[in-house]
Amino acid sequence: MTDEIHTGGCQCGAIRFRVEGTLGDASVCHCRMCQKASGNFYLPLVSVRGATVTWTRGERRRFQSSNAVWRGFCGDCGTPLTYEAPDGMALAIAAFDRPQGIVPTVQWGIEAKLPYVDHVPDLPGEETMADVAAGSFLTDLVSYQHPDHDTETWPPEAKR
Repeated sequence: MTDEIHTGGCQCGAIRFRVEGTLGDASVCHCRMCQKASGNFYLPLVSVRGATVTWTRGERRRFQSSNAVWRGFCGDCGTPLTYEAPDGMALAIAAFDRPQGIVPTVQWGIEAKLPYVDHVPDLPGEETMADVAAGSFLTDLVSYQHPDHDTETWPPEAKR
């Protein structure tokens, strides 16, 4: 086993995981099941076949999306976490604490790719605080999202 260690979890912090070992192939899946499971245009996944996955906080809920595949997610906040098939498990890339280092190398299910997805990078981009006047709540926003690292306990004591 390699020294690689990767951690991650859901948005609310109820579920945390640790992956020990080398991550496998990273991909983006456009199939309709992955679109629905992620509530998004596509689902970026990375194989953890050959690595050891430990659930360090909480237990994922699971939904059987087909006769062969289960989808794991947080039962509290709904964050998509796993794609579990007979040939192994993959984890949602964005659920990792450091997703920027997990680069997809292939796209699957392109027959269901939404027609505008390839043009998203051409859209104008703005930083979050660029339209504070329209979203004045942003100036006082307090995030309850779990930080991108392990914590002893969660949630923090004071939620206001």
